[in-house]
Amino acid sequence: MTTGNDFDPDTADPELFRALLTPHRSLNRTGFLLVMLLVSAISFAAGMVFLLMGAWPVFGFFGLDVLAIYWAFRINFRRAQACEHISITSSELRLRRVSHRGHVSEWVFNPLWVRLDRETHEEFGIEHLYLASKGHRVAIGSFLGPDEKASFSKALIAALNAARRGPTYNPVA
Repeated sequence: MTTGNDFDPDTADPELFRALLTPHRSLNRTGFLLVMLLVSAISFAAGMVFLLMGAWPVFGFFGLDVLAIYWAFRINFRRAQACEHISITSSELRLRRVSHRGHVSEWVFNPLWVRLDRETHEEFGIEHLYLASKGHRVAIGSFLGPDEKASFSKALIAALNAARRGPTYNPVA
Protein backbone atom coordinates (compact mmCIF):
# COMPACT_ATOMS: atom_id res chain seq x y z
CA MET A 1 0.00 0.00 0.00
CA THR A 2 1.42 3.40 -1.01
CA THR A 3 0.24 6.97 -0.82
CA GLY A 4 0.44 9.59 -3.55
CA ASN A 5 3.78 10.91 -2.26
CA ASP A 6 5.55 7.54 -2.07
CA PHE A 7 8.00 6.50 -4.75
CA ASP A 8 7.21 3.29 -6.57
CA PRO A 9 10.20 2.01 -8.59
CA ASP A 10 7.88 0.27 -11.05
CA THR A 11 6.15 3.51 -12.08
CA ALA A 12 7.35 6.85 -13.36
CA ASP A 13 9.05 9.36 -11.11
CA PRO A 14 6.69 11.48 -9.05
CA GLU A 15 6.45 15.06 -10.16
CA LEU A 16 8.18 17.41 -7.72
CA PHE A 17 7.28 20.70 -9.40
CA ARG A 18 4.95 21.88 -12.13
CA ALA A 19 4.43 25.41 -13.42
CA LEU A 20 2.46 26.91 -16.27
CA LEU A 21 3.70 30.38 -17.19
CA THR A 22 1.48 32.60 -19.32
CA PRO A 23 1.69 36.27 -20.34
CA HIS A 24 -0.50 38.78 -18.52
CA ARG A 25 -3.50 40.26 -20.26
CA SER A 26 -5.55 42.59 -18.11
CA LEU A 27 -8.19 43.30 -20.73
CA ASN A 28 -10.81 40.60 -21.28
CA ARG A 29 -13.16 40.30 -24.26
CA THR A 30 -15.84 42.55 -22.74
CA GLY A 31 -13.25 45.22 -21.90
CA PHE A 32 -11.91 45.01 -25.44
CA LEU A 33 -15.36 45.54 -26.91
CA LEU A 34 -15.98 48.51 -24.60
CA VAL A 35 -12.65 50.12 -25.50
CA MET A 36 -13.27 49.63 -29.21
CA LEU A 37 -16.80 51.03 -28.86
CA LEU A 38 -15.48 54.10 -27.01
CA VAL A 39 -12.66 54.68 -29.54
CA SER A 40 -15.11 54.27 -32.42
CA ALA A 41 -17.60 56.73 -30.89
CA ILE A 42 -14.92 59.36 -30.23
CA SER A 43 -13.45 58.90 -33.69
CA PHE A 44 -16.88 59.15 -35.34
CA ALA A 45 -17.77 62.30 -33.35
CA ALA A 46 -14.47 63.98 -34.23
CA GLY A 47 -14.92 62.94 -37.87
CA MET A 48 -18.42 64.42 -37.91
CA VAL A 49 -17.04 67.75 -36.66
CA PHE A 50 -14.64 67.88 -39.58
CA LEU A 51 -17.36 66.73 -41.98
CA LEU A 52 -19.68 69.56 -40.85
CA MET A 53 -16.82 72.04 -41.24
CA GLY A 54 -16.50 70.98 -44.88
CA ALA A 55 -13.29 68.97 -44.50
CA TRP A 56 -14.90 65.73 -45.65
CA PRO A 57 -11.63 63.93 -46.61
CA VAL A 58 -10.55 64.03 -42.96
CA PHE A 59 -13.58 61.94 -41.95
CA GLY A 60 -12.11 58.80 -43.56
CA PHE A 61 -8.83 59.10 -41.70
CA PHE A 62 -10.63 58.84 -38.36
CA GLY A 63 -11.63 55.30 -39.28
CA LEU A 64 -7.98 54.36 -39.83
CA ASP A 65 -7.12 54.98 -36.17
CA VAL A 66 -9.91 52.61 -35.11
CA LEU A 67 -8.53 49.94 -37.47
CA ALA A 68 -4.98 50.46 -36.17
CA ILE A 69 -6.09 50.09 -32.54
CA TYR A 70 -8.16 46.99 -33.40
CA TRP A 71 -5.19 45.44 -35.20
CA ALA A 72 -2.85 46.16 -32.25
CA PHE A 73 -5.27 44.54 -29.78
CA ARG A 74 -5.73 41.48 -31.98
CA ILE A 75 -1.95 40.95 -32.12
CA ASN A 76 -1.77 41.40 -28.36
CA PHE A 77 -4.53 38.83 -27.75
CA ARG A 78 -2.92 36.36 -30.15
CA ARG A 79 0.42 36.65 -28.33
CA ALA A 80 -1.37 35.87 -25.06
CA GLN A 81 -1.77 32.29 -26.28
CA ALA A 82 1.94 31.63 -25.67
CA CYS A 83 2.89 29.58 -22.62
CA GLU A 84 5.70 27.69 -20.93
CA HIS A 85 5.23 24.38 -19.08
CA ILE A 86 7.95 23.42 -16.62
CA SER A 87 7.94 20.13 -14.74
CA ILE A 88 10.56 18.54 -12.54
CA THR A 89 10.92 14.94 -11.42
CA SER A 90 13.92 13.41 -9.71
CA SER A 91 15.26 12.28 -13.10
CA GLU A 92 14.39 15.15 -15.48
CA LEU A 93 13.49 18.78 -15.87
CA ARG A 94 11.20 19.27 -18.85
CA LEU A 95 10.57 22.68 -20.42
CA ARG A 96 7.87 22.89 -23.08
CA ARG A 97 7.34 26.24 -24.79
CA VAL A 98 4.35 26.93 -27.04
CA SER A 99 4.57 30.09 -29.13
CA HIS A 100 1.58 32.27 -29.96
CA ARG A 101 1.52 30.62 -33.38
CA GLY A 102 1.36 27.13 -31.89
CA HIS A 103 5.01 26.21 -32.53
CA VAL A 104 6.17 23.82 -29.79
CA SER A 105 9.76 23.64 -28.53
CA GLU A 106 10.81 21.19 -25.86
CA TRP A 107 13.97 20.78 -23.79
CA VAL A 108 14.80 18.01 -21.34
CA PHE A 109 17.54 18.47 -18.74
CA ASN A 110 18.97 16.31 -16.01
CA PRO A 111 18.10 18.18 -12.76
CA LEU A 112 21.44 17.14 -11.27
CA TRP A 113 23.28 19.22 -13.86
CA VAL A 114 20.95 22.14 -14.47
CA ARG A 115 21.29 25.49 -12.73
CA LEU A 116 19.17 28.61 -12.75
CA ASP A 117 21.04 31.72 -13.90
CA ARG A 118 19.62 35.13 -13.07
CA GLU A 119 20.50 38.53 -14.51
CA THR A 120 19.66 41.15 -11.93
CA HIS A 121 19.47 44.92 -12.24
CA GLU A 122 20.14 46.95 -9.08
CA GLU A 123 17.03 49.09 -9.46
CA PHE A 124 14.54 46.80 -11.21
CA GLY A 125 15.36 43.37 -9.76
CA ILE A 126 15.55 40.16 -11.78
CA GLU A 127 15.45 40.90 -15.49
CA HIS A 128 16.19 37.49 -17.06
CA LEU A 129 16.06 33.85 -15.98
CA TYR A 130 17.94 31.06 -17.74
CA LEU A 131 18.15 27.31 -17.35
CA ALA A 132 21.78 26.36 -17.97
CA SER A 133 23.23 22.88 -18.37
CA LYS A 134 26.28 21.52 -20.16
CA GLY A 135 26.77 24.53 -22.41
CA HIS A 136 23.08 25.02 -23.22
CA ARG A 137 21.25 28.07 -21.95
CA VAL A 138 17.49 28.53 -22.36
CA ALA A 139 15.59 31.68 -21.32
CA ILE A 140 12.44 31.12 -19.28
CA GLY A 141 9.68 33.35 -17.97
CA SER A 142 10.55 36.29 -20.21
CA PHE A 143 7.03 37.72 -19.89
CA LEU A 144 6.99 37.69 -16.08
CA GLY A 145 7.55 40.81 -14.01
CA PRO A 146 10.59 41.18 -11.70
CA ASP A 147 8.68 40.21 -8.53
CA GLU A 148 7.13 37.20 -10.25
CA LYS A 149 10.55 36.15 -11.55
CA ALA A 150 11.91 36.35 -8.00
CA SER A 151 9.18 34.15 -6.50
CA PHE A 152 9.30 31.73 -9.45
CA SER A 153 13.08 31.40 -9.23
CA LYS A 154 12.83 30.71 -5.49
CA ALA A 155 10.27 27.93 -6.08
CA LEU A 156 12.26 26.50 -9.00
CA ILE A 157 15.50 26.41 -7.00
CA ALA A 158 13.70 24.64 -4.15
CA ALA A 159 12.35 22.06 -6.61
CA LEU A 160 15.79 21.54 -8.18
CA ASN A 161 17.27 21.00 -4.72
CA ALA A 162 14.52 18.48 -3.96
CA ALA A 163 15.29 16.66 -7.22
CA ARG A 164 19.00 16.57 -6.34
CA ARG A 165 18.20 14.93 -3.01
CA GLY A 166 16.59 12.12 -4.98
CA PRO A 167 13.39 10.17 -4.49
CA THR A 168 12.11 9.68 -0.99
CA TYR A 169 11.19 6.21 0.11
CA ASN A 170 8.42 5.94 2.68
CA PRO A 171 8.02 2.28 3.55
CA VAL A 172 4.65 1.51 5.06
CA ALA A 173 4.69 -1.03 7.89
